[in-house]
Amino acid sequence: MRADNRLSRMLHVLIHMQQTSDPMTSEAIAEVLQTNPVVVRRTMAGLRDHGYVSSLKGHGGGWTLAQPLSRITLLDVYNALEQPAIFAVGWGEDHDNCLVERAVNQQLAQSLSDAQARLLKDFGKVTLQSILDSVKESSSAGIRLPSARR
Repeated sequence: MRADNRLSRMLHVLIHMQQTSDPMTSEAIAEVLQTNPVVVRRTMAGLRDHGYVSSLKGHGGGWTLAQPLSRITLLDVYNALEQPAIFAVGWGEDHDNCLVERAVNQQLAQSLSDAQARLLKDFGKVTLQSILDSVKESSSAGIRLPSARR
């Protein structure tokens, strides 16, 4: 199963949007993300619907932040992206009458549910500003962060 990287990509874009005074066009964002501007517009529309970005039409238009990064959490962006699957682990359903398969599936479902709840709780504690602050701290300390994979 291919990993869903929309969350990390949109976090990346939103933080960069903070660092520019001009609106970012869908085309410019698409070029950075190496995707189609239509995909960018569709994804950004979800963020706009939740009030995290706004869009300006026409010459000089594009996407801008509608909220300060300190008011946007990882959980906010995750929810705006319609809660992409966090885990790709599944379970077998080949033997409906097998008690062992049912017990395995029940345990996997419970463990994954518990892990997702803990992760989402953590997402709610992390603001995009705190991520930007960590970049600034690393930069001032001379630490180079790994470059983004394309």
